[in-house]
Amino acid sequence: MTEQPHSPFDNDDSISGEYRLRLYVTGATPNSARAIVNLKEFCETHLKDNYELEIIDVYQQPLSAEADQVIAIPMLIKLAPMPQRRLIGDMSDTQKIFKGLNLAAG
Repeated sequence: MTEQPHSPFDNDDSISGEYRLRLYVTGATPNSARAIVNLKEFCETHLKDNYELEIIDVYQQPLSAEADQVIAIPMLIKLAPMPQRRLIGDMSDTQKIFKGLNLAAG
């Protein structure tokens, strides 16, 4: 009998696999820079080793923003686990992120 590796998320029903996140920003604007720092800090604190974060600059990849129907920036899109969710802002409101990612605040 082989033992499964333990994850800090094993006992949390709100977690169902790896989080796939996409953050849309506009260059090096202060709001975009703040969103990147805040989101990376949140992910490292609350989703350590259980997330994939893609950061897309709409100036460099406008077709991606169009395909994802980005209406405001910075915008975070939770691609997985389903359902897909969208959050707008500088990602400084951790309670909003917990709710948007369907995580129990902790």
